[in-house]
Amino acid sequence: MNWVSRLEAALDPARSIPIEDERYLGDEGHRAAAVLIPITDRSEPGVILTQRPEWLRSHAGQVAFPGGKVDEFDADAVSAALREANEELSICPTDVQVIGVADTYYSGSGYRIEPVVGIIPPDLPLRANPEEVEDWFEVPLGFLLDPANAVKKETIWGGQQRTYYDMQWGERRIWGVTAGIIANLARRLR
Repeated sequence: MNWVSRLEAALDPARSIPIEDERYLGDEGHRAAAVLIPITDRSEPGVILTQRPEWLRSHAGQVAFPGGKVDEFDADAVSAALREANEELSICPTDVQVIGVADTYYSGSGYRIEPVVGIIPPDLPLRANPEEVEDWFEVPLGFLLDPANAVKKETIWGGQQRTYYDMQWGERRIWGVTAGIIANLARRLR
């Protein structure tokens, strides 16, 4: 079974797995959001991630998937993820082969995030929108899905003890929501 078929099988919504998220406030009142997990179609696939600018008010400087809020004009989470990927990195929606939607992730900051998994051609001419993205980079999918690379950590946030995942890839720190979504996807593939 090739890696695309394996992903498709793992994303079967009928397949139940234990997921982890930041549902500290319960799942009521979360705002709808969607991200694209863009996987490059290579023999050794990679995942495109973005580095947010330091000057942004929320999540400044963090590593993220392309994505954002689901707007009222978006048909669904998939269309929102594709729209955001186009706005942030100039990934044309027609260049994305949507494989499925991974487990919903509830963030501590109040978002209900639908991670849309899509395959993109290798070496697309990506252009970062400087209003939303400082830089973008590709991380090997194998590295992200290896549980040995996701360290579970604890911190105090909002007066409560919180746990989160942290991954170090070169000089890039992938943590929080992004690492949590990756950890859930890795769990699906085991």
